[in-house]
Amino acid sequence: MTVMDIRPKVTAAIGRSTDWTPACMMGDLIPGRGVAVLMRGGDQAALFRLADDSLRAVGNIDPYAFAAVMSRGIVGDRAGEPTVASPLLKQVFSLESGVCLDDPSHALPVYRVRVVDGVVQVAHGG
Repeated sequence: MTVMDIRPKVTAAIGRSTDWTPACMMGDLIPGRGVAVLMRGGDQAALFRLADDSLRAVGNIDPYAFAAVMSRGIVGDRAGEPTVASPLLKQVFSLESGVCLDDPSHALPVYRVRVVDGVVQVAHGG
């Protein structure tokens, strides 16, 4: 049996290739809650729908506890910047930059998010 790779590729304007992973339907996301997304290539993202219906995605691996728990984190904000606090050790990370606001020497990867025909997609690469 032959297996074909039919994953969609989107080429960004700067010439890099971006691989988009379908995560879920927009309507399935609850504001203020996160979901884990297993992306193509094996990376994990924590996807959040905020109270204003905007979407953010950061790495799901807590860089302090080395556990896949950020999607279970506590969503909030600091001075208007959306944040997520690790559910284990409570370090607070920016959902914009991924930087730990309590210790800037640590950060989560930040992923681009888009919605196509109601399906939330998370970018990997590019």
